[in-house]
Amino acid sequence: MSDPRRNEEGYLDLTAYHGTKSIIQEENEAERKSKDLIHTFRLLADMAGFEIVGRITIKHKKTGRVFR
Repeated sequence: MSDPRRNEEGYLDLTAYHGTKSIIQEENEAERKSKDLIHTFRLLADMAGFEIVGRITIKHKKTGRVFR
């Protein structure tokens, strides 16, 4: 994974980093929450005696990002 503080040439670009830092954090949080949610779905299905056999698709309301 590349360092988000550096630009394409490899030089530090802290202005751009500080401008996109909150967006990157929000995307990372949405991804973490989606993984936790899918894990919870699988646990609930298992506890109820079921198994999820297909792909679970969810969409984050705030960002609009789709997780599969």
